Amino acid sequence: MAPIVSIIGNSNSGKTTLIEKLIGELKSRGYRVATIKHAPGGMDFDRPHKDSWRHLQAGSEAVAVSSEDKLVLIKPAAPGITLDEIAQLFGEDYDIILSDGFKQDSAPKIEVHRKESGPPLSGIKKLFAIATDEPLETRTRQFALDDIKGLANLLEEGFIKPQGNRLSLYVNDEPISLSSFPKDVTTNVLMALATSLKGVGKISSLKFFLKKQD
Repeated sequence: MAPIVSIIGNSNSGKTTLIEKLIGELKSRGYRVATIKHAPGGMDFDRPHKDSWRHLQAGSEAVAVSSEDKLVLIKPAAPGITLDEIAQLFGEDYDIILSDGFKQDSAPKIEVHRKESGPPLSGIKKLFAIATDEPLETRTRQFALDDIKGLANLLEEGFIKPQGNRLSLYVNDEPISLSSFPKDVTTNVLMALATSLKGVGKISSLKFFLKKQD
């Protein structure tokens, strides 16, 4: 799965604005970016008595609503769903996933701080950078709010490039951590299998899915 970095901060600190600028900068470098927005107040995509609502009420596990220019996936979520579980819905097609919020989740985090929005957050785990409009007394690395290139460099060198070549394994929808040896063996076997098939050219990504009946 692509690396996930959460952008957190107090209300009106500028999280969404920073994410918008980071998306633009990272896309200009050729990277594919996906985002996840935390909406604790709920969403109204699936309004009662609309067709999608009726599908879900009838028992559909997921509904995709397609128009000429958009595709929306509506999927019931269990209470306490994690950021990793949400990110799995994206598949493996992105270089990095930026989330807006999720300050209590386990993903690495960048805090956005403005003097006018109150003191910095406290007790945040895996906080590795702060984008701020004032100097702060902290050992956490600090960036000016408008230093988008500096923050993008940090994401590129610390998260995107180290996972430029990656292999993800899920067993029963649970991610499995692989050390170098099984990762190399699995990669070599799958690549050899795919390249031996007629009509297969240069491989930049390979997707393999197995469903086993009991």
